[in-house]
Amino acid sequence: MAATTSFTSFTIEPHHLPSKTSSLSLRHLVLSRKLFSLPSPSLALRSQPRFYPLLASQPDTNPFFDDNFDKPREECGVFGVIGDPDAASLCYLGLQKLQHRGEEGAGIVAADTESSKLRSVTGMGLVTDVFASPESLKSLPGTMAIGHVRYSTSGATASLKNVQPFLASYRFGQLAVAHNGNLLNHDKLKMELESRGSIFNTSSDTEVILHLIASSTSRPLLSRIIETCESLEGAYSLLFLTANKLYAVRDSYGFRPLVLGCRPNGALVFASETCALDLVDAKYIREINPGEVVAVDLADMSISSACLMPPKPRKACIFEHMYFALPNSIVFGRAVHESRLAFGKALAEESPVPADVVIPVPDSGFYAALGFSLASGIPFQQGLLRSHYVGRTFIQPEQHIRDLSVRLKLSPVKGVLEGKSVVVVDDSIVRGTTSSKIVRLLRDAGAREVHMRIASPPVVGSCYYGVDTPSESELISNRMDAAGVCRQIGSDSLAFLSLSKLHDLLGDEAPTFCDACFSKEYPVPPRKYEQVELSYMEA
Repeated sequence: MAATTSFTSFTIEPHHLPSKTSSLSLRHLVLSRKLFSLPSPSLALRSQPRFYPLLASQPDTNPFFDDNFDKPREECGVFGVIGDPDAASLCYLGLQKLQHRGEEGAGIVAADTESSKLRSVTGMGLVTDVFASPESLKSLPGTMAIGHVRYSTSGATASLKNVQPFLASYRFGQLAVAHNGNLLNHDKLKMELESRGSIFNTSSDTEVILHLIASSTSRPLLSRIIETCESLEGAYSLLFLTANKLYAVRDSYGFRPLVLGCRPNGALVFASETCALDLVDAKYIREINPGEVVAVDLADMSISSACLMPPKPRKACIFEHMYFALPNSIVFGRAVHESRLAFGKALAEESPVPADVVIPVPDSGFYAALGFSLASGIPFQQGLLRSHYVGRTFIQPEQHIRDLSVRLKLSPVKGVLEGKSVVVVDDSIVRGTTSSKIVRLLRDAGAREVHMRIASPPVVGSCYYGVDTPSESELISNRMDAAGVCRQIGSDSLAFLSLSKLHDLLGDEAPTFCDACFSKEYPVPPRKYEQVELSYMEA
């Protein structure tokens, strides 16, 4: 796939800044640490702008559509390096490892040490598409860089202007930001900013963050970041880059993951998952704590830490362990593959079924299926093979043609399936469309019985914290019970991991995970701003 690449940046100009002055309050604990004196994991660290595009953006249209999309999608992955002469190249590698977290677009912003300028390359497509030309990485010199891979939550799905990191210039210099999450109050904040004269260049909620920082009168930048983040509601793991510092921020609930590592040469690395640290030979140090703001100064590699106020109870996304994260990652302090193995074992204990073979829906169902096999004693085999070389498929008008598209990605192994009673283990069911296609695929391959086992509770609620899920009316388990879903997808039986069993597996940490997609108990309730919008329109 040919990538569309942009070297676009933006200029922010102050516009009648408020006269109020503010600074970092004493309530924000600030600590300075040298590189090898990191804060302990238990320590709680934590003008109206106008945007003018300097170069024209590329067309927003995208003729592709993933007809097989029937999973929640993690919206973004972030990666940052400071203190390494190959920062951009390491960022490129780290983003490739995080590619599963976003396939629509990618970008890197690097700080050129010699010129003290930030330089950006962003584009549509996979990381390898965006940086297909050797000149792309050569144009990003320096010892600091941040990168981003994306799907979209807020913002047009296939718009180049929404691809991050965003790079802006304002009265204090250049600032780049990469964001993983979703801001629940971005509409309200955007309307307030626009009512005072702000002009937005993108439809991404991340742009609100830059506007708020640019309009803040706090000093220094750490204070402006804290002031901005304390006005945000929702999920955000953020990386900021200036000419001489890198900042990492995680929202007070800790919805989305963000970790810190250290390379043998002393360079610090930030990433959405530890698998990206492993790739660049960075030793995992710890998570960025919920509500923590970390600043690293390139001059001496010292670390400053502060905490957002008020503190909140952690509500980490449990779906990271079920589907989003790679199994070789440690997320929220837990090994992902161990979690999925435990989910599968519990599923076998809760919902046993006599069968000849257990197969996973690749790739995320692998460890749960293995756990089911170990607990049930039913042999485990790979009955479905996944092709990793198939991109998005064109929309086809005929249903029978669309049904065939699943075979591009999943191929049955007839020797494993013919005449067998098969247990199929998947991580989740969202709309049910892919599950029904898989059931038909297995029956066509000769399976005598198909028993679906899902290693998560039924998905009954939409996510508002950085995950692309359909509306509740589209969620099959929100419209019917397990028996109805079973009939709809055509399997011989169907069972989900119960929510109570999931809580038992999480133990004392269960209250620290967000399970709103299963329980509809939202830590930050979704909000609508009809009254704000009405007042804005009347004004």
